[in-house]
Amino acid sequence: MKKKIIIGITGASGAIYAQQLIEDVLRFSDFIVTLIYSENGKKVWNYELEAPLIVTNDRITVYSNDDMFAPPASGSSNYDAMIIIPCSMGTLSQISNGSSFNLIGRSADVMLKEKRKLILVPREAPYNLIHVQNMEKILLMGGIILPASPSFYNKPNNITDVVKSVTDRILKMLDVNIQIKEWGS
Repeated sequence: MKKKIIIGITGASGAIYAQQLIEDVLRFSDFIVTLIYSENGKKVWNYELEAPLIVTNDRITVYSNDDMFAPPASGSSNYDAMIIIPCSMGTLSQISNGSSFNLIGRSADVMLKEKRKLILVPREAPYNLIHVQNMEKILLMGGIILPASPSFYNKPNNITDVVKSVTDRILKMLDVNIQIKEWGS
């Protein structure tokens, strides 16, 4: 059975991370992908990428963030993992405080309660104490915080290399068999 993942895209800056992750998931895995855009996620995507939103196709299903009857709202849908990329601090707060008022928040809540992989990719700087306390709650609940903090030890040649230093780590966490440069190699 193919793995099913959810990718939530929220209104933090960094839509390029979501775009690269989706491209690589489709290229390097056979995962079935569910996409959920927040309203601000759509706006940031359009502003930063000047590209159309990714829409439903043979491997991607897109659900509206206000569709609380969509499959990701239930643990019986058996998704394997969820990545929120970029993850706004508002979304992180919603999840850490159990306020599931939209599909992204509810889906994350489901992943935590079902003890499935939840990866949040905040793109914010600097953090304030509320951000850090909310991240601590997520970690204590079993979620993963993977900040969009690119590495430079591999001497990136372009922005794609910089972005992939973050998204490749996510793919490895999803057990996607890709070759990445490792420290010291």
